Amino acid sequence: MNIPILPEQASLGAREVDHLTIALCILTAFFVAITAGPILYFAFKYRRGRVVDRRHGPIKTLRFEVTWTIMPVILALGLFAWSAKAYFEQRHAPVNAMEIHVIGKQWMWKAQHPQGKREINALHLPVGVPVKMLMTSQDVIHSFFIPAFRMKQDVLPHRYTTEWMVPTKIGTYHLFCAEYCGTDHSRMIGTVTVMSKAEYEQWLTTGEQAESPVLAGARLFQQLGCSGCHVGSNVVRAPQLTGVYGSVVPLQDGRSVIADERYLRDSILLPGAEIVAGYDPVMPSFQGRISEEELMALTAYLKSIGQKEGGGAP
Repeated sequence: MNIPILPEQASLGAREVDHLTIALCILTAFFVAITAGPILYFAFKYRRGRVVDRRHGPIKTLRFEVTWTIMPVILALGLFAWSAKAYFEQRHAPVNAMEIHVIGKQWMWKAQHPQGKREINALHLPVGVPVKMLMTSQDVIHSFFIPAFRMKQDVLPHRYTTEWMVPTKIGTYHLFCAEYCGTDHSRMIGTVTVMSKAEYEQWLTTGEQAESPVLAGARLFQQLGCSGCHVGSNVVRAPQLTGVYGSVVPLQDGRSVIADERYLRDSILLPGAEIVAGYDPVMPSFQGRISEEELMALTAYLKSIGQKEGGGAP
C-alpha cells in the first residue's frame, strides 16, 4: 500500500518547502537523540542496585562545551538563512503575475479572475503562470490552504493579505480553510484545478460572464463621485491618482508610505488616517457604503491607472 508522507508537489516552491521541512525534522531528531539518548543510557546504567563505578573523576569539558555551543548556533543560523530566503521569495510576487481576488466568507471561498470570471469553492489556474492572490475576509479570520502548493495564508477582515504561486502540474487539488471560523468550518473546502493555458482560456469563456474588476472599478469610480475630485477638479483639490500605485507618497505628518494595495484600501475606507502632504482632509469615508467586492474592484482600477511604467508596489 502506497501511503505518501507528504502531499503531491504541484507548485514552484513546494520542493524547497519540503526540503526545508525534512532538514528541520532531521536536525530535531539528531539533537533529541544526542540529548535523550545519554539520559536513557545513564538512567539504565546507574539504576538503583546496579554495581558500577560511581566515582567522579576529573573531566575536561571545555572542548565539549565549546563544540556543543558553536555547532547548534551554526546549524540554527544556517536553517534561519535558508527559511528566510524561502519566505521572502514567497512574499514577493513577480510584477507580471496574474492577480486573482479571493474573499473568504462563512463558509465559502469566492474568487474572481482578472477577466471577470467568478467561482465559489473552486479555483481554476493555468499551469506555469505566476498567480498572485489578493485576499480578504468578509467576516472572521480564515486561512487559505492548498497543501499541494505548500501555500497557507491567513485571510483577515478589514485588510488585504497576499500570496503567490506558480502551478507546475496539471491536475485537481484540495483547497481548505485552515483556521477554525465557526460551526461549518469543516465544510469550507474546495478544489483547485490546474489546466493548460489553452484550456484555461477556453474555460474563461464558459458559463456566466461577469464584468472584469478593472471595468467594474472604473464604473464605480464614476458612480461614487471619485472622478469629480481626483480627475482635474476645479472645485476640490485632491491628489491625482495616475502613477500613484507603487510610488512613495509623502504624508502631512512627515512620514512616507508606499502606495500598495493596503494604502489604496485604507485611503478609501479611512481617508483621514494617512493624509497626503499639501492636501486638506476633506475626503469622506466609504466605510459601510461599499462591499468587499466593490472595494477590490476599485483597488484594481486604481492600480490599472496608477501602475508606474515597468514596475509596481513591492
